[in-house]
Amino acid sequence: MSSTSQKHKEFVAEPMGEKPVMALAGIGEVLGKRLEEKGFDKAYVVLGQFLVLKKDEELFRDWLKDTCGANIKQQGDCYGCLREWCDSFL
Repeated sequence: MSSTSQKHKEFVAEPMGEKPVMALAGIGEVLGKRLEEKGFDKAYVVLGQFLVLKKDEELFRDWLKDTCGANIKQQGDCYGCLREWCDSFL
């Protein structure tokens, strides 16, 4: 696995609270806006979808690609970020 980004490290270091969707690793302004337009304005709303998909990497990556057009790297970064956060806090 590649080294994690500073954004990833900051996200998984503390409870999620009301962090915006763009706080997730792999989600920048463009994808963030697309997610917000579909009602996924907070990181915890994306986490909810991640949990509904039973933390399944393939299903989550497909959902992220279909929902906001995330590429392979963005999908992986976001998945890894949520996976590690869940391992720490759930």
